[in-house]
Amino acid sequence: MRETRPLLLNSDFPAIARQRISSLQINLGYRCNLSCVHCHVNAGPTRTEEMSLATTQQVVALMDRLQPATLDLTGGAPEMNPHFRWLVEQARQRDIEVIDRCNLTILLEPGYEDLAEFMAAQGVVITASLPCYEEENVAEQRGQGVYADSIQALQLLNQLGYGVEEDLQLNLVYNPVGTNLPPPQEQLQSDYKRELQSRFGISFNSLFTITNMPISRFGAVLLSQDQYYPYMRMLRESFATENLDSVMCRELISIDWQGFVYDCDFNQMLDMPVLTSDRRVHIADLLDGHALDSAAIYTAEHCYGCTAGQGSSCSGALDG
Repeated sequence: MRETRPLLLNSDFPAIARQRISSLQINLGYRCNLSCVHCHVNAGPTRTEEMSLATTQQVVALMDRLQPATLDLTGGAPEMNPHFRWLVEQARQRDIEVIDRCNLTILLEPGYEDLAEFMAAQGVVITASLPCYEEENVAEQRGQGVYADSIQALQLLNQLGYGVEEDLQLNLVYNPVGTNLPPPQEQLQSDYKRELQSRFGISFNSLFTITNMPISRFGAVLLSQDQYYPYMRMLRESFATENLDSVMCRELISIDWQGFVYDCDFNQMLDMPVLTSDRRVHIADLLDGHALDSAAIYTAEHCYGCTAGQGSSCSGALDG
């Protein structure tokens, strides 16, 4: 599989620095029950990397030290990590908001039948991937049968109060099919709410639109189809300076399954660790007092994906 990393590192993207750390984004491993075309993690059922209990315990210690507002759990399917529930409980006991980046179908997998009930009891915010309200587009990105399972999972979450009760937030994530920027988030959210409610009686809180990053599996597809350079040209030409103040890396750090620290999840997938040392920074260094506030952020060409058009972050459009 051809990689985009060598093409991305030589970049003139503007220099930016972190302002503060209010969110810890933790990648609990690359194992997933799906293998989505747009996945920037290259996750799948055959991946075996997952965060150990010892590293998960260090995450808890880091929460105590930094006191973040949010713990953002991702993967792969983060719920497949055996320590997922314990980590959620530890964060909620500290009154830290927990976001679960859920692919929805995991809620129906054998062995996970009570997962939705657990997250509802803990008040976890569920941010779930649903690339489109049309079955054909979902099948193109995520495979046959995923759409029906996703709808069933959303109905289950609604029955538990998600997207209905104020304290059970259910957000959906849209990724474009192919090489386009996402459409305006507010209008697309209205379309999603209308279609999902009229077809299936499904309610949710917000829709987040996220630009596909030219890395990992999607980057390889771009290269194989000779679309990498046109896609990057589009991202660069759509650059909006005002988005620089709102990119997620200004208030977030990303930690991989081994405990190493990155400026964002995308940098993690490109093996671009934080730039504050001549060696990789680990959770253990942060626990020993290593500071990342005001540190320069490691940028490259893919950062144009976060600043193109309306902007893009894990919480959707920057101007949404």
